[in-house]
Amino acid sequence: MSHRVLVFYGSYRSDRMGIRLARFVVEGLSVRGDDVELIDAKAVGLPMLDRMYKEYPKGEAPAALEKLAGQIRQSDGFVFITGEYNWGIQPGLKNLTDHFLEEWFWRPAAIISYSAGRLGGARAATAWHGTLSEMGMVVISSTIAVGSISQALSADGQPTGGGKALAHAFPRFADDLAWWMEAAKEQRQRRKPPY
Repeated sequence: MSHRVLVFYGSYRSDRMGIRLARFVVEGLSVRGDDVELIDAKAVGLPMLDRMYKEYPKGEAPAALEKLAGQIRQSDGFVFITGEYNWGIQPGLKNLTDHFLEEWFWRPAAIISYSAGRLGGARAATAWHGTLSEMGMVVISSTIAVGSISQALSADGQPTGGGKALAHAFPRFADDLAWWMEAAKEQRQRRKPPY
């Protein structure tokens, strides 16, 4: 069964290492037969949050917000690729997600974190878990943390050195996400969400 998956990435830095991980995930899910799209917060270019999508009168939201709201609503699940900034989450990715709320509801989300250090962004992943849950997503239990990101993946997103562990862990992670996407989709079809 093919799923519609959005992969979100949020670094605005000029030398972005996490984009390698985002490309790896997009390719890995695509090879499995999913319809996958990378949503790069820097490329989308939303301003700092002033007004959420739902706060605009119908049909008056900026084009980028309108397009992204539709993409989110049409998706079966999400993968958030997050770096760790000072033990916390990336502001660019957080800003993008905060523009929406109900659009996220009743869909599974998965977290893959990374950092230059050995902990692989685990603290950011922990922070994201609570944030995504609060925004109405079911966060799956499988997570991946990639340390020493510059040595784990080549520029084109292929595992090297320590990245071999990523390649080994990814199939189980993707299976877990697929199971939850199928379960959530079936439940939404069977019974309308309560709110």
